[in-house]
Amino acid sequence: MGNSRFVSINQLQVGNYVRLPLSWKDHPFLFSSFRIKQQAQIELIKKLGLDSVYVDISKSDVPPLDNDNEAGADISAQEVDELHVKMEHYKAERIEILKKMRRDLNKTEENFDRSLARMRNLINKLRSRPLNAIDEGKELISDITDELLATDNLVLHLMADQKKDDGIYYHSLNVAVLSMLIAKQLEWPRADIEAMGLGALFHDVGKLKLPTQLLRKKEALSAPEQNLLNQHPLLGTELIKLVDNFPQAATDVIVNHHEYLDGSGHPRNLKADQLSKHAQLAAAVNKYDTLCHPSSGQSGKTPYAALGYLYKYSKGKLNQEVVGTLIKMLGIYPPGSVVELTSGQFGLVMSVNLDKLLYPRILVYDPMVPKDQAPIIDLEAEGLKITRCIPATALPENIYKYLNPRERISYYFGSDSKG
Repeated sequence: MGNSRFVSINQLQVGNYVRLPLSWKDHPFLFSSFRIKQQAQIELIKKLGLDSVYVDISKSDVPPLDNDNEAGADISAQEVDELHVKMEHYKAERIEILKKMRRDLNKTEENFDRSLARMRNLINKLRSRPLNAIDEGKELISDITDELLATDNLVLHLMADQKKDDGIYYHSLNVAVLSMLIAKQLEWPRADIEAMGLGALFHDVGKLKLPTQLLRKKEALSAPEQNLLNQHPLLGTELIKLVDNFPQAATDVIVNHHEYLDGSGHPRNLKADQLSKHAQLAAAVNKYDTLCHPSSGQSGKTPYAALGYLYKYSKGKLNQEVVGTLIKMLGIYPPGSVVELTSGQFGLVMSVNLDKLLYPRILVYDPMVPKDQAPIIDLEAEGLKITRCIPATALPENIYKYLNPRERISYYFGSDSKG
């Protein structure tokens, strides 16, 4: 660490940002790196049998003392012992909560993986047995709706990265899940939530009729290529026409998810009064996911920047109630955002509770803690805040590997683990 100095523990003072050269389990502090808030913490560090610790000057409020302060502070041994016991107890408590949060996250991952496997299966069936595929799609959406309506205290989790070439499945499921969550927040009835999910699940099926090399092309498309790609919503409705009981609201999503309120969308340049509420909702969510993961060779925006872009540039183009609900739902720092905390630590936003958007749960980088045990902290519980959001590429390599920012941001929901 460029700004770190190894200093004697007798030179420490309140305001120094220290890194303890000890394994995480060998001290009572929640983190191995932290800013000293009170003199008793210094006395506690002295009791750990350390002669020296690292001090990061750039993250410290004050520099360490120039000379050793042998006298020590006017704090009784009993006070230090009490602090030690209290901190050990708190750390053990937090570890239990962390284990529960990891179990919840694993359960949500399993639900997501199951939905994704079903999605992959039904899309693969679409060409040969469209009726079966659509029935399976309805079943999947019905199951997700059951789960969604039965879940109180909703938490939106960041999912693991995708396998290569699975883009269409991840994108379609992500747009479906986010659209259904927004529809629930807007208090739409169940039939509307299901039609929204069904349309979103199948919104890109028209791409199955396009040449694979067109979809995989990394450089900018030529005008004729772009024009062909813009036809995929119409191609999608041709597949759906084979089914007589496909809801009209879901068909609207497939054919109109690239249309904008001002008529600047495609394929038919429709305007606001020609677009259903389902199509307007799908257009906003589809735009958000595409900003994060463009299909061409452009680099995607961070979730934080994508929401900022939507807020700034979507007036007149996208339904503002939907955009507002999306922003409210994902929070200022959506899951998948890489952030710096007031403690000076870097972290990855893992989940956000829809009732406490300012306090997302953050996976925190701590070099002394093994990656698979990395602390996921509740900002509210730790009294920390986010100071800024940064692009993952700006992280030093060791921190990037530890936090493992996702290339593909996918969300799925669960309920709050505190229940």
